Amino acid sequence: MKIVVAEKIAAAAMELLQSVPGCALITPEQFAAAPAESMQGADALIVRSAVQADAALIDLAPELRVIGRAGVGVDNIDVETATRRGIVVMNAPGASSTAVAELALGLMIAMARHIPKADHTTRAGRWEKKSLQGTELSGKTLGILGLGRIGTEVARRAQAFGMKVIGSDPYLAPARAKELGIELIPADDVFARADYLSLHLALTHQTAGIINAERLAKMKAGDSLINCSRGELVDEAAAAAALRSGHLGGAALDVFCEEPTHNSALLEAPNLLATPHLGASTKEGQEAVGIQIARQVRDYLVRGIAQNAVNLPSLTDVEYKQISPYMDLAARLGRFAAQLFNSNLSEIEVRYEGEVGQWKTDLIRASAVAAILSADADSDSQANLINAQSAAEEHGVVVRSSHVEPNARVSQLHLRLTGPTGAVECSGTLVHGTSPRLVQLNGIDIESRLEGDFVVVANLDAPGVVGAIGTHLGAHGINIARLSLGREGREALAIVEVDGVVSQDVLAGLRAAPSVHQVTSVRV
Repeated sequence: MKIVVAEKIAAAAMELLQSVPGCALITPEQFAAAPAESMQGADALIVRSAVQADAALIDLAPELRVIGRAGVGVDNIDVETATRRGIVVMNAPGASSTAVAELALGLMIAMARHIPKADHTTRAGRWEKKSLQGTELSGKTLGILGLGRIGTEVARRAQAFGMKVIGSDPYLAPARAKELGIELIPADDVFARADYLSLHLALTHQTAGIINAERLAKMKAGDSLINCSRGELVDEAAAAAALRSGHLGGAALDVFCEEPTHNSALLEAPNLLATPHLGASTKEGQEAVGIQIARQVRDYLVRGIAQNAVNLPSLTDVEYKQISPYMDLAARLGRFAAQLFNSNLSEIEVRYEGEVGQWKTDLIRASAVAAILSADADSDSQANLINAQSAAEEHGVVVRSSHVEPNARVSQLHLRLTGPTGAVECSGTLVHGTSPRLVQLNGIDIESRLEGDFVVVANLDAPGVVGAIGTHLGAHGINIARLSLGREGREALAIVEVDGVVSQDVLAGLRAAPSVHQVTSVRV
């Protein structure tokens, strides 16, 4: 078999591939010299981030069976083309978790003991021992937002330093948090109680700017912020202002909104420790990524085992055409429900009604579960169609499925998310067999598209609420594209499709309106 390694990976990874029986290994140098010739007859292709595994490159290899990405993101791989061709696409998540977690702890220690300033002043000939008196991590409280692979690795290391760990993550079951020794609490309580706050969140429209002036004000004076996740999580101007005022005692940032960063207001702020996105940049981390993807490619070629695959298993054309619209519907329902869910997730239930229940529902269920668990997890722990079940187990989430009314004339999917303090339930169907629609939310019949930006308002069924919503949005220059209404008894729902994401300030204004229970921004 022929394996093409298009970009440089660790020597140990190359040796592992060379040990595959009957392997003809194409090196990065050979690929660079003759890409088309290298791809002829290839069974496997391994890339990092520079080589574009697009349709043109994939089409050069009619016998290609697997594409491996030595890293996490697969933006440089045409996954859709690979899926249609029956080619497994896999990545190597988790290999750099240790590197990022160790950097986060290193930054905390550096801030606590003033290490950068101590080095600078000592080299300058000053012996500022008294002014550089630090603090110990032992006995302090570490707050973590996002408890995926990296967040939990940070927690383990912090506990070894004698720190108490608190955290917030709606997709970590309370039982799993207890096993990890983490006190699971609402995000606002994390801000109020933490001495150190470490961010390990995926970047979504809901998490962008999560560290803003309002939330910084909720932190205790003198607290410290660490961000080794995504620069866009932090409002840099607000953080700089908090550092200048002294309310924020220190900030250690490995990531910035613009990279390389030159003009950030943070760079001139006091008590800032800045590093140039070094999270995964360790010799061991880069070697681990290469070895992991080499091992996965070998196992797939030799044993047919697909690990960390990011696309669908091979399907016949007929099966794919039949099932893919319902997989899309399940994913959209999952993303919609996950953004409305405000408890800690314990259980996901998927029910099938009508003809759809007679098909390969495992794939439909996996689509829903993957969408739910990926809604707000750190980037290296994104669930997908292949690993959805194991990802749920890792988070301590129970997944159930059942068939109801198999002879119903219309096929529908029903999805329920359950936690200790709340639940969200929604149903959907396909209009004309292709267009996904929400048809019920939390027991209230309501029809809405499942694409775009929405404001979902739960309210008491009283006169004037809908008018107040429209007036408030209009006053802030927000255009309403569609409006869906439903009610059951004294409870009512409004799903407002708008042209763009609505700011937190505008949402806060809607929440203050009489008879309104809950207001949530949702993007599908």
